[in-house]
Amino acid sequence: MLFANRIKELREEKQMLQRHVSAALDIDNAMYCKIERGDRQAKRKQVLQLSKLFDADQNELLNLWLADKVYDIVGEEDNASNVLSIVAENIVEYQKIK
Repeated sequence: MLFANRIKELREEKQMLQRHVSAALDIDNAMYCKIERGDRQAKRKQVLQLSKLFDADQNELLNLWLADKVYDIVGEEDNASNVLSIVAENIVEYQKIK
């Protein structure tokens, strides 16, 4: 919900209606509302479009978007903190493999 909360804040700061944002993204208004509520994940392309639309830091929005994706995978696991620590310690090695 980090990403959803941030895009809602940005939209409100710009005094934009949800229907204007959904039109800019070329998606149904109901779909955008679900993204803003955190009920649905935005696509990476949409994150980039939102950063331009709101004149927001692209890296900030991408980081929040990715954090939400990671949380969806490990957030409810009892050992989530341990798993994330292992990933953080080995992120360089993971990147070399790719």
